[in-house]
Amino acid sequence: MDHTYALDLTWQGNRGTGTSGYRDYTRDVLLRADGKPDLEASADPTFRGDRGRWNPEELLLAALAECHLLSYLHSAVNHGVVVTAYDDSPVGTMAQVGQGGRFTSVVLRPRVVVAAPDQVETALAIHHEASENCFIAASVNFPVTHEPTVTVAP
Repeated sequence: MDHTYALDLTWQGNRGTGTSGYRDYTRDVLLRADGKPDLEASADPTFRGDRGRWNPEELLLAALAECHLLSYLHSAVNHGVVVTAYDDSPVGTMAQVGQGGRFTSVVLRPRVVVAAPDQVETALAIHHEASENCFIAASVNFPVTHEPTVTVAP
């Protein structure tokens, strides 16, 4: 079964002269999708973007981290692991080559809290399953690795 996703993207960076010169426009973008709050985006500040807006590199990192979270929670239910908290601080590395570049790796660092001590081992093991089930991770051509920690709720 195929799933289709759609959004609207509007460039907001015309300062009056369009792209008459490399420094004559901003990289500001507005992302919209039906029923969702608008998302202000731009380029990475290194590439003349606005630091206060999301950039494509951060959005890719967020998509990978959230997809892993959602796949992980599904696996947890299937394996009888009760997750009471989950957070992550992922890091992505991009190599710039000339004017282009590509991501070379992403490391997810999920911190999971489970309900009982006998769930810790399984909670660690199912990160691999979650990774295999993540649609976004399966769509990229660089390694997405995991450095999880699991603790027991007090």
